[in-house]
Amino acid sequence: MRLRYLPSPHRDARPAGAVVDLVVLHAISLPPGHFGGRAIDELFLGRLNPREHPYFKGVAKLKVSAHFLIDRQGQVTQYVPVLKRAWHAGVSRWQGRRGCNDFSVGIELEGDEHTPFTKVQYMTLAGLIRTLQTRLSQLRDDRIVGHQHVAPERKWDPGPHFDWGVLRWWLAASLAPPPAFVWPLIWEE
Repeated sequence: MRLRYLPSPHRDARPAGAVVDLVVLHAISLPPGHFGGRAIDELFLGRLNPREHPYFKGVAKLKVSAHFLIDRQGQVTQYVPVLKRAWHAGVSRWQGRRGCNDFSVGIELEGDEHTPFTKVQYMTLAGLIRTLQTRLSQLRDDRIVGHQHVAPERKWDPGPHFDWGVLRWWLAASLAPPPAFVWPLIWEE
């Protein structure tokens, strides 16, 4: 599968000297519990129609984004260039550092707190992380966390059905990144 690039307006520059050394994993479904469709794209692009679903009324005006989304079939969509700051972690803290958006890559997995993630999502996630590591030397395997870890009072994701052991297995199986033509990531604009 090829990477889709849909540039989100919900981004800005990272602080001067910021070193990207963390991946924050998230889970999202819009509306909650529903998979597929274009609602996630529309949210991250700032175009979600609040009249399409009652749940959308409360989130349509949010200015949020992630660097990447991996859908249930393993399709990757990139919304923000890797070297820019996406607005995904909100009020957050990791190992004494506040504002995780400044130094992290946000990866959304299409999912919810009730449904296991798919095998292809884990495979794709491992390949994406290995590709990111080709240029982000500080991004080690022990610096992959969930939104629940950086904002535990506010967030649950990726949640109880995310299997960290499966991710570690796929990372071990993916020691070499996939060929560059498979993952032509947008690093900067």
